[in-house]
Order: sequence, then structure tokens, then C-alpha cells
Amino acid sequence: MRTQQPAPPEQAGVRVAAFYRFAALAQLEGLRAALLELAAAQAVRGTILLAPEGVNGTIAGPDAGVEAVLARLRRVGGLERLEAKVSRAERQAFHRLKVRIKREIVTLGQADVVPYLGSAVGTHVPPKQWDALIADPNTLVIDTRNAYEVAIGTFAGAIDPGTESFREFPEWVEQTLRPLVAERQPRALALFCTGGIRCEKATAYLQQQGFAGVHHLQGGILRYLEEIPAERSSWRGECFVFDQRVAVNHQLEPGEHSLCHACGLPLSPADRQLASYEEGVSCRHCLARFSDGDRARFRERQRQVERARQRGESHIGA
Repeated sequence: MRTQQPAPPEQAGVRVAAFYRFAALAQLEGLRAALLELAAAQAVRGTILLAPEGVNGTIAGPDAGVEAVLARLRRVGGLERLEAKVSRAERQAFHRLKVRIKREIVTLGQADVVPYLGSAVGTHVPPKQWDALIADPNTLVIDTRNAYEVAIGTFAGAIDPGTESFREFPEWVEQTLRPLVAERQPRALALFCTGGIRCEKATAYLQQQGFAGVHHLQGGILRYLEEIPAERSSWRGECFVFDQRVAVNHQLEPGEHSLCHACGLPLSPADRQLASYEEGVSCRHCLARFSDGDRARFRERQRQVERARQRGESHIGA
């Protein structure tokens, strides 16, 4: 009689899983309810977005709990091949669990873009082939993330569209990229983002607009950092992530950046040394953005955060 092997012990800390997949989904209310119930039972927190075009999320919790949520998603038609970029954090990376139904899982504002049709998106480029593609002088490398993300890390030589939201990408394409392509006549456009979702949808938009030779980094920056050794990497800086770690380094460990809890933008160690920085109250990004009354409210919130910290508790505003 075969002896059943015990399950491997849970690792220290929590598992963080970032995932997305474009697929034609229906019956979203039922799926939302099932995910909320399961995740709560498994002590999993984070954010999951559901839309007719697919799923997008980042969750954190015990190893078994995170895997249970991913397994439930993979039972949905169209999500069977859902992949996740997994890393670890010392403590829970989210305050709560949110499962939301949206029009789009990443907002481009172009209703006729259908990235779940495989023929609609650009060529997937595995991380091991990415450096060769972007090193080619006939390739235009485009960072599809927001400007504040680009500022703390990007690939060498990448173009920063300077957008504040992904919804601005189509306007940048018409005003800047189309004339640039006409001038340089590149053989390839190489797009990338954090986990792959924005650049994949952006390639669908570009192809729909008549651009050729469109490629995107499969699995995004997080998969690249996971697979490519730092000594051979074209990546420079840290990668912004949408959880309490703020940014991760090349080893996918929490980096040196923190968030300004007044404006929500990332701060480097040098930013925190400036006179404009007051923890929880102001930084170089927002010193002129808020009134004295606003900052008074922020200081009171920060005092509550400090009192909670002294008690060994987590404050929701921290």
C-alpha cells in the first residue's frame, strides 16, 4: 500500500501572485461571489478585476490559499492556461480583498479592441529573446507604463510616452509614435509593461491601427526579472508594483522605494531626504498640490498611523 506523502510545508511570509489573461468571459457576478467566498476562507487578499475581456489581478496570502484561488480561476472557460508571476513578501501586501467587475481589465478606452482573439495581438517575445530584440538598432522599444513607473526603472534605451494613465496611450500613438515610425521606418516595435497586460492590449490596438512588426514582452518585466540574471540584464532600476511593496529589485525582493501617502507616488531614498518630504504629509511631487488644511488632515492621519505602529497594529492608512 502506497504511503501518502505529506504536503510540503508553507514557506515563511506570504506568496504574491500577479496574473492576467484575456478571454471572453460571461456570468461575472457568479464568479465574483465565488472568488470572494473562497479567498476570504483562504485568508487571501488583493485585487481581482473581472470584465467581458478577461481577468487581471494581484493577490497575496498563504501558499495554499493563493493556489486555491488560481485553481478556481483556471476552471473558468478561457482561463485554463492562466499563468501567474509569483514572488514572496515578508508580510501581507494588501489590506483587504476586492473583486470588481469592470468594462475592461485594463482601461484603454477603445471598445473595439479585442485582445482575447489571438490573431489580434502582437508577437509574444520570451524573456530570453528580449535583449536581442531591443538591442537591434532597427527596433523601437516602448514602455507602455505610466510616467511615474518609468521614472524608477525601465529598459535601457526605451521610449517613455510620458502618460499619466493607459487611456492616454492612443493619443500618444497618433501624436508621437506614428510620425516617429514614419521617420525612422523601424523593422520592429517592442512594447513592455509590468506583467504583460498593458503591452499586450497595446499591441492589439497598434495592429488595429495599421502598425506592423509589433512585439511585446511575454510575462512583462516581472517574468523578465525572474528569468534573466542581473549580470546579463538590460533592465535598469526597480520595477513599480501595485501593492505595499511599492517596487521590487532584480531579485523580485522589495526595493528601496516607498509611497507618499499624500499623493500616492513612489519616492526614492533621495526623495525622502528633501525638505519637501514629510512622512504621510508631503513630497516633491505634491508639495504645491495640497492646501495647508489638507496637510493638517494628513498629519492627523499620520499620527494615528504612528500610534497603531507603536501598538504593533496595522493602520488602514499606512
